[in-house]
Amino acid sequence: MPIVGQSTETTDWVSRYADEVIEESERRTPGKPVVVASGLSPSGPIHLGNLREVMTPHLVADEIRRRGYEVRHLISWDDYDRYRKVPNGVPGIDESWAEHIGRPLTSVPAPKGSPHPNWAEHFKSAMIDALAELGVEFDGISQTEQYTSGVYREQILHAMRHRADIDAILDQYRTKKAPTGKKQGQKPVDEAELEAAEGSGAAAEDDGTGSAGYFPYKPYCGGCNKDLTTVTAYDDDITELTYTCTECGFSETVRLSEFNRGKLVWKVDWPMRWAYEGVVFEPSGVDHSSPGSSFQVGGQIVGSIFGGKQPIGPMYAFVGISGMAKMSSSRGGVPTPGDALKIMEPQLLRWLYARRRPNQSFKIAFDQEIQRLYDEWDKLNAKVADSTALPADIAAHSRAVRTAAGELPKTPRPMPYRTLASVADITAGHEDQALRILSDLDPTNPLASLDEVRPRYDKAEAWINTQVPAEQRTVVRHEPDVELLKSLDDQARESLRLLMDGLDSNWSLDGLTHLVYGVPKVQAGFPPDATPKELPPEIKSAQRSFFALLYHLLVGRDTGPRLPTLLLAVGADRVRKLLGA
Repeated sequence: MPIVGQSTETTDWVSRYADEVIEESERRTPGKPVVVASGLSPSGPIHLGNLREVMTPHLVADEIRRRGYEVRHLISWDDYDRYRKVPNGVPGIDESWAEHIGRPLTSVPAPKGSPHPNWAEHFKSAMIDALAELGVEFDGISQTEQYTSGVYREQILHAMRHRADIDAILDQYRTKKAPTGKKQGQKPVDEAELEAAEGSGAAAEDDGTGSAGYFPYKPYCGGCNKDLTTVTAYDDDITELTYTCTECGFSETVRLSEFNRGKLVWKVDWPMRWAYEGVVFEPSGVDHSSPGSSFQVGGQIVGSIFGGKQPIGPMYAFVGISGMAKMSSSRGGVPTPGDALKIMEPQLLRWLYARRRPNQSFKIAFDQEIQRLYDEWDKLNAKVADSTALPADIAAHSRAVRTAAGELPKTPRPMPYRTLASVADITAGHEDQALRILSDLDPTNPLASLDEVRPRYDKAEAWINTQVPAEQRTVVRHEPDVELLKSLDDQARESLRLLMDGLDSNWSLDGLTHLVYGVPKVQAGFPPDATPKELPPEIKSAQRSFFALLYHLLVGRDTGPRLPTLLLAVGADRVRKLLGA
């Protein structure tokens, strides 16, 4: 039997929602599996804002599983939605894809060169791969399969019989000002703010109102397979429906009790699924806080029309992006979970979603900020290991590194990300050189193979290759800068001599760090291990000048990778050559 009651991790948002969901599920369907849900529309690349639609219920479902309960996390693939527009920046398509606007996503060809049978499967596949890497367990439901196989037939007929009641609910909001929140698909997503928008067909959908009255069902045309149709008549007794197509002029009369080429409009479709699947928990984007939003309207429709209950539905906030390089994106700058997983381990990405409450916005770093995030993550790992982390941080860490099924694969020897990135930058893909440098970081415990630092090393290398502009990459000089060396004064020459004299006896990451910071101290008459409190302020200025000189002599720039790492990468003999020994 499951252990009823709160988790020991009572200080984090996931545990609090798990308590609430378990209690509500037992009240609604005692003894049955707990059902949580997400909805994703494969209308294009599924971005990192959409991932919050999945990660929020995943984390709650996983906590419930840890307590011994059976849980179903449903992901409804809204692949029977209409194809709305030709997205910018997707490779393998051109303006000819505009002819498919209005057809189901599963009836639109995949981009050229794709191995997948249609548009929806092409974009679903990338998300499924990312979710597998993230350790997300789910039951996928294709809405194309559900509708075209007649699974929802009784629900459709029921909605049509009660169309006047649905129309009355919708009419309460039709005179209200339209929500001002941005909807998925209305604008390109920029680097500053990636919207966790309403999924599925929420954006700019025809609600079913026409000249013949209101109908909550939209047929796809038998002539052109587009949803540019208008229902002109419906007979409840024999379920006979007549529609015409404004695109191709096709018209037909069908029996809805036998017809499977159409779907309920979104604001009816969503609450219908809540009732059909028994969903207890499903988050929604910030748009749902607006009057007349799909979640609010659905809350009225699900009970009064379908006899179900609205899920517990926390609002989730925006997910921002910090500095994704334009050169790395073939999708018009819209980063996906797959893009993020190329440059960061799944544990880090899970942690970013786990440590913030759903209503808190946060950013995912593609720029230099990723190095600081990794530093923060490594510090948390150390605190967890020595039992000094706070309870909420321990909970978020636990949710990042493992699921109820076990621990996610991890890097055996997680060296600092910034160090790995510097080595990958300097060595430009030469693995033997990378292994030599990384082994020199700690000569008492050298690496036997790069596999010890994988996959983190591969992620750092991918970040260097895809996110760091060419002008910021590190290229070590082949020959000394003779003119600069000739121009140096005696103090600068002395600083280089002190550095070179200490190379061999300090050839490790810690030793070289001590050396490069110590040279300006020694020149000023202080011991090399003097602390900042023991030094006058001008020592910092002297250190900055010394570092800038080394960067110019080694890589021809004012800055570069951390000097100890750079020195290890260049090698002692070449360092001496470039410094004018």
